[in-house]
Amino acid sequence: MKSRDLQRPEKSPLAAWAALRQATPARIGLQSAGASIATRDHLAFQRDHAEARDAVHQRLDAASLAGRMRALDLDIIDLHSAASDRQTYLLRPDLGRRLGEDSREKLESLPRGFDLVFAVADGLSARAVERHAQPLLEASLPKFRQANWRIGPACIVEQGRVAIGDEIGFTLESSLVAVLIGERPGLSSSDSLGVYLTWAPAVGRNDAERNCLSNIRIGGMGYGEAAQRLFALAIAARQRRLTGVLLKDQTPALPEPE
Repeated sequence: MKSRDLQRPEKSPLAAWAALRQATPARIGLQSAGASIATRDHLAFQRDHAEARDAVHQRLDAASLAGRMRALDLDIIDLHSAASDRQTYLLRPDLGRRLGEDSREKLESLPRGFDLVFAVADGLSARAVERHAQPLLEASLPKFRQANWRIGPACIVEQGRVAIGDEIGFTLESSLVAVLIGERPGLSSSDSLGVYLTWAPAVGRNDAERNCLSNIRIGGMGYGEAAQRLFALAIAARQRRLTGVLLKDQTPALPEPE
């Protein structure tokens, strides 16, 4: 053994775990207290679990969101799924995938024929939509407008799931629909936003026919990168007339902010 190896201090197990924890939000290397985990880590788990539960049940402040979206020079349409309340929405996913009758009639009275329609749905985290939908649209819209895309009215949908965008896009005769929706909360994030892009939306489309951008939030995918990827996917979708597993995201990753 070389002499310099004998002089190298060995890293303690606690220091090694500390270094790994810097690279992931996962709960690894937790300290123990007897047969259980340390009180601090136990309380942190309970806090994050409560945050996730609250995010699922929190109601979307649609009026406030609509006001901020109108500042982006968007026409706003308020819609509601066939799920009458939050409890029904959670127990009956199928009702969250289609519009209520009043909302369907409202859509049918609007002009039709667009390149892209944005639908903003609360999903399983209204918190994510309230925090991130407007900044993402603010970053995305200039790209589409500069390219002369015909953007339809933005639809804010309460108690909505991803597939509700299919009915919206079909009714408005839009080539593409982009659904901005609150993702299922986890213990590391209760406010993650997802975007689902579908070509030729129609009732009955399945998830394999969509492209998804996930984990849009502070600490996840930034608004600039998400807007760039969404625009690139939309351009490719229009060229190839498809979305889903046959359309790959080829956008290079943006450099990390300093």
